[in-house]
Amino acid sequence: MAELRTSNLPTMGSNLGAVKAEIDRAIDSLLGKLQQVNSTIHGNPEPAFKERLACETISSFLTSLKPGIKNLSVATSVYGLATCFEARYQSSVPTSRCVNFNAEYDALPGIGHACGHNLIALASLIAFVALTSVLEKFGVAGCAQLLGTPAEEDGGGKIKLLEAGAYKTCAVSLMAHPTAPSDHPKGYNGTAGQTSTALLDITCTFRGKNSHAGLNPWDGVNALDAVVCAYNNVSVLRQQLHPTDRIHGVILEAPKIANVIPGETRTGYTVRSSTRQRASRLGERVEACLAAAGLATGCQTDIQREPLYADLRLNATLCSRFAANMSLWGDNVCEFQEGFTGGSTDQGNVSYAVPTLHAYFGIPAAFGVQVHSLEFANAAGTAEAFAAAVRVGKALSLVGWEILTDDDLFRQCVADFELDKTVRGCA
Repeated sequence: MAELRTSNLPTMGSNLGAVKAEIDRAIDSLLGKLQQVNSTIHGNPEPAFKERLACETISSFLTSLKPGIKNLSVATSVYGLATCFEARYQSSVPTSRCVNFNAEYDALPGIGHACGHNLIALASLIAFVALTSVLEKFGVAGCAQLLGTPAEEDGGGKIKLLEAGAYKTCAVSLMAHPTAPSDHPKGYNGTAGQTSTALLDITCTFRGKNSHAGLNPWDGVNALDAVVCAYNNVSVLRQQLHPTDRIHGVILEAPKIANVIPGETRTGYTVRSSTRQRASRLGERVEACLAAAGLATGCQTDIQREPLYADLRLNATLCSRFAANMSLWGDNVCEFQEGFTGGSTDQGNVSYAVPTLHAYFGIPAAFGVQVHSLEFANAAGTAEAFAAAVRVGKALSLVGWEILTDDDLFRQCVADFELDKTVRGCA
């Protein structure tokens, strides 16, 4: 955790208006170019770990700003990931406190940016550029980092970045995710804090033995039977699940002809629960169902776990400041929304490492439209969605400014994080 230091400038009071004005000036002067960045990413959706155009588009935009921003560096293919970039600004005044923003930009195969990651990237890009502008303008000590984080939908890009040390210098991590308007309490168009579910992907390959289904079926070991048994085992397990638990599966590899006893099949299951501890334990029960299917059919089993997406840990201070700052741009955002959500994010893993904000903002969409649908992908490309992401990016930059300039606020943010550590393992 970054050390505390004396603030260079007060955060509240009359100075806040000057900071907001500089944020507006810096971003409004770039709106045309930012629209082009957003349109390029939205119009050219790329799946996990293949986000080459998105990575190049943002990094090129940032590189074009280097002549006007001192001490700005931009690097691509960093931390061992080909589609990850890192932009970093370090003020001339020495400081060890760094604010991170995460730019997601992977899309869903077949339905494009149906989770609105183009808007996540846009908001974080705006936040980073705005924060560097106010730090330069007022000569304040601070460090800002923008990470291009690939493969949130599938592959856990941020988990790999954590392992590679991408967040080791960060004091906080900030980002925001678009949603349908109906996802927020009545009267609000955003939510600063809402937990996510932990997620674990499990795959199992069943290996049996081929034989002719008509001539000598008794010589075969049926791998398709193993998949069927596994499905039935998990279906029985579902009867005893907690209301916040989820298990959903798919047959990844199946036989293509009926007159051969199938010798190999593969199935995959996604396990979700309220915390990473509960998801891991539920995963063990699913793995037992898979192993039992192999035992019953005589097949060999090869069970593989993917990295676990942790539940999102909330930071009350960051949620409060984001909600307050959004009001400066005319948005009514609730600080915290209780209740179950079935969504998961690898930002949850980041929240176990540093104080984190993963806010949600509504974008205009027809009634009943939700994320992970073609209709939401279309909504994420509208001018109204762009405008919403601009306001969010500005508010995120102001949260970053406060973290860098208000020591009391940062102390409270750290205290929230440390308090949360004491309750994480209780569920």
